[in-house]
Amino acid sequence: MSLDATIWAWKIRQKQKKGGCLKPLKKLVLLSLADRASEDHCAYPSMSRLVEDTEMDRKTVLKIIDELIEDGLIQDTGERKGRTKQVKVYRLMGVNGRETVPVLVHFDTENDDLNSPNNGTVPTTEQFQQFHERVPTIPSKSPNVGTRNLSKNLPLESKNKKDWLCLKKLRSELDQANPTVVPKSIIEASWFEREKKAFELFNAGNNLCDDLLIYHFADTLLKNRHKYDRGQNGKSIGESDLVFFSSPQQIYVFANKLAQLPEVIDKFSMPGESFEKLASRIAAKLSDPNELQNWKSHLQAVGFKPKSRGAA
Repeated sequence: MSLDATIWAWKIRQKQKKGGCLKPLKKLVLLSLADRASEDHCAYPSMSRLVEDTEMDRKTVLKIIDELIEDGLIQDTGERKGRTKQVKVYRLMGVNGRETVPVLVHFDTENDDLNSPNNGTVPTTEQFQQFHERVPTIPSKSPNVGTRNLSKNLPLESKNKKDWLCLKKLRSELDQANPTVVPKSIIEASWFEREKKAFELFNAGNNLCDDLLIYHFADTLLKNRHKYDRGQNGKSIGESDLVFFSSPQQIYVFANKLAQLPEVIDKFSMPGESFEKLASRIAAKLSDPNELQNWKSHLQAVGFKPKSRGAA
């Protein structure tokens, strides 16, 4: 989150265009982008994220994005990020950092906007663009300009900030990555803080946004949680408690049984999904040794009995 970008977004004033989206809606999208901007004032939230933030439909959000680009408030950098490398990266145009001091400029007195009751307040979009085309931002000679209430060690604090982790977003990432895992059991685990400290140290030199840190942290937790599932003597949980199948045929037999279990259907089935498709997806999960242990209670509900590896 960029404080400078958020302040900038709040202060922007726009004219209502004929046939365009309402100003409050454009303001809402602009604030959502600013809220997710990095220190270089670039943001790349997914379209689904913007839709969720603004509670508008996808078509409206896309139209507003186009209008903000046309207004010169944001710019498509051409860079693409995200898991699929298809999320557009937008730059918020004209955001002044706290280390710079904007130069005041007198706009044309014949401009109708200056004869309005709002004369002397924050400039309109057109005035804002005119300002940045005619007058560059001049860096201040003093390193403390505009930072009287901030620590002198701001860069160090920003690099090692402790507020990057949002547990709500982490739960969502864990649930999306592995629906069979209960996020609460990981977040409240005794080893959670240990993994968090190790993750922060490992990524101290990486310039990653909060959402990307949370994404990678979720993967780290899922990857490392099994090493903590050990007894006090350093031995794995009793092998008789481990779930394993003797053949691929047995996997498909129990996958079909699970696909008929109401609690499994409610939790794992997709809208309009056939029984065969659900059973196939479950079989794929049962074939993964790590995933398999999470299905123990469901398997017992359909008659599966864990056996010792040494049993005949």
